[in-house]
Amino acid sequence: MLRFGYDGTSFHGWARQPGLRTVEGEILNGLIRRGVPSSTEGFRIEVASRTDRGVSARSNALTLTSSLDARALLRALNGMCPQIFFTAASEVPDGFRVRRATRRVYRYFEPTPPSDRVRWETAAACFTGRVDARSFGRALPLETPQWRTVESVRVSSARDRLVIEVCAPSFVWGMVRKIVAALRAVDRGQLTTDQLSRAVSGRERLTLPLAEPEALVLWEVEYPLEWQYLWTGPNRHQARAWELAVAEARNRQRVLGAVARGWTRREVRVD
Repeated sequence: MLRFGYDGTSFHGWARQPGLRTVEGEILNGLIRRGVPSSTEGFRIEVASRTDRGVSARSNALTLTSSLDARALLRALNGMCPQIFFTAASEVPDGFRVRRATRRVYRYFEPTPPSDRVRWETAAACFTGRVDARSFGRALPLETPQWRTVESVRVSSARDRLVIEVCAPSFVWGMVRKIVAALRAVDRGQLTTDQLSRAVSGRERLTLPLAEPEALVLWEVEYPLEWQYLWTGPNRHQARAWELAVAEARNRQRVLGAVARGWTRREVRVD
């Protein structure tokens, strides 16, 4: 099993798609170049979480079979694509399923300041325990409740912004982004906590948008085992790619600030 992360804005999601750059596609192509396997036909990588376009990962996990030992495999994988970094490896027994993580942790970096943090925290508390995911997921059957256990939704401050951390053993497609959309709706007065509680318990259905994917990070995927081998990187290519990405983001902030000054006629700070 391998722990890995990536800048999601560089990819069209996890799953390989013809003509698009995806995380799975880059990993498969890199494995082919190293002869593991000889072709992609019939070869599958099992991954803990299949992230959408724009969603980043600090700590995802996957399994594959290789003749290389764990240390050599880490070195080889970290030479494939500078936007993808592999940070740890462990040997696992036959039959191990990486999808069966004990906990997944997501963090959402809310891009706009809240009008009332207390409302965010009150709304977040509605999600502790069993949640009917029909109002908080995509492409779900509507006839019967789709229960998921949410361990916690926590709201913390980072400068004048909020970070929303959501912990659960598993999620349905789009669930974290819709939870964030629900918290926003409560903050803006578009949704009451009573309505939200009824939706969580399956007594009411909500129509919620998806929060923007670029602010979402798969923060941790946890298993009842220790990582045996740790990567001591980043390597030169990974460090350079990260420096360029940070420089581009900062320059984008300056561009937006300059544009905003043009139509507001005053100094606008873009953090």
